[in-house]
Amino acid sequence: MPVNYIHPDYEVIRNPDRCVACRACERQCANGVHEYLPDAGKLVCDDALCVNCHRCVTLCPTRALKIVRSGNTYKENVNWSGETINELYRQAGSGGVLLSGMGTPKPYPVYFDKILLNASQVTNPSIDPLREPMETKVFLGAKPRTVARGKDGRLQNNLPPQLSLSMPVMFSAMSYGSISYNAHESLARAAEALGVLYNTGEGGLHEDFYRYGKNTIVQVASGRFGVHPQYLNSGAAIEIKMGQGAKPGIGGHLPGAKIIGDISRTRMIPEGSDAISPAPHHDIYSIEDLRQLVYSLKEATDYRKPVIVKIAAVHNVAAIASGIARSGADVIAIDGFRGGTGAAPTRIRDNVGIPIELALAGVDKRLRDEGIRDNVSIVAGGSIRSSADIIKAAALGADCVYIGTAALLALGCHLCRSCHAGKCNWGIATQMPELVKRLNPDIGYMRLVNLLTAWRHEIKEMMGGMGINSIEALRGNRLMLRGVGLNEKELEILGIKHAGE
Repeated sequence: MPVNYIHPDYEVIRNPDRCVACRACERQCANGVHEYLPDAGKLVCDDALCVNCHRCVTLCPTRALKIVRSGNTYKENVNWSGETINELYRQAGSGGVLLSGMGTPKPYPVYFDKILLNASQVTNPSIDPLREPMETKVFLGAKPRTVARGKDGRLQNNLPPQLSLSMPVMFSAMSYGSISYNAHESLARAAEALGVLYNTGEGGLHEDFYRYGKNTIVQVASGRFGVHPQYLNSGAAIEIKMGQGAKPGIGGHLPGAKIIGDISRTRMIPEGSDAISPAPHHDIYSIEDLRQLVYSLKEATDYRKPVIVKIAAVHNVAAIASGIARSGADVIAIDGFRGGTGAAPTRIRDNVGIPIELALAGVDKRLRDEGIRDNVSIVAGGSIRSSADIIKAAALGADCVYIGTAALLALGCHLCRSCHAGKCNWGIATQMPELVKRLNPDIGYMRLVNLLTAWRHEIKEMMGGMGINSIEALRGNRLMLRGVGLNEKELEILGIKHAGE
């Protein structure tokens, strides 16, 4: 029999001169890494259990701990890395599919980091955002091509339902069950305070959060969990989830161990049963089928709610978006391959999909070329990390962005990528009561408010520096972008010039 011992990825280093054996690390670690030996009067560690969440390091009162990458390596081989060998050993021993949380950590190009913003100088003066009005407000929904007037000459309101946002940011879909009650409350309260929206994800809406309906997007996935007339009418908009960036072509799955109590009632499924949303909607096999669902949802809500269709960024995304724009949908949400998730097959997460920057630019160009860009708004998601990414996404054609991982980081996530284990030490991706209470929603929602407030200030500063006073004027304005270190094909797809041109 082969010996497949896999050395731990991380080592917990404890400074014996600083450690006072207070046992805070033992109490705080849900993974059981730390253990107190009463006879020896000291703490020891099982490095193999460490996921590098940094809870123990952060809360150690004497700073006696640090976590470092293991120095143990296999013989050097460019083709067969240590990570590849370990994954192969794990599958050979278990016969299982590898699962990972959050977005891919692979070193693929991040195009936002290779795009620079233009700035005004003499002939096109900049704008001082402290003294002159800067408009960050956006409206999502179909826009009519013409202005309608009545017989008396007055303007008629012929706008379809619109979503009003104080800034071009929304919290992306994260279901109740994949994240905790306290995390959902933090997102809902922050959305209300900021004048933006958050998304329920595919797990329905807890009854406590119906009061945030004006700031809620309710999602309809293939499993139809928690979907009923009151749910559909409770939110400001409805989103049909066709795919997500972390796992294009793959459905959702919440293990039965997490289907307990309120989660079971909210999803309307028995406790302990796995919640599986298949990859396809079994009533959608064409744009015509999608159109039927779009109008069924509009009919169920008296045509008062915009309908969003969320798709993953894949190679033919522009053609897919063209069909969706003709389906009656009001908004298209595109999720790039760096998007986060509670759990995804590792091979899918790391090898399927395309970057949001390329997908966004391609979709915006195609819809403009076909003369249907105003039929829909575009929301871009998949690792939006800062206000600069938002500005660049807007210039590439987005009306608005979704943020997920950034929001969780604001709540305390340390990106240890073990969400699927359900033992989140920060109280976010867990349903264990003793862990959930670690996230205080009173603090969590204020941290989200602080983050987006800071981003809004930065957005105004950057727009002012460009000589632009509204997000609407920036949308699709690729003249404000320049590429650095990109080849001709990449520049062509993005629709921008190289720096210096």
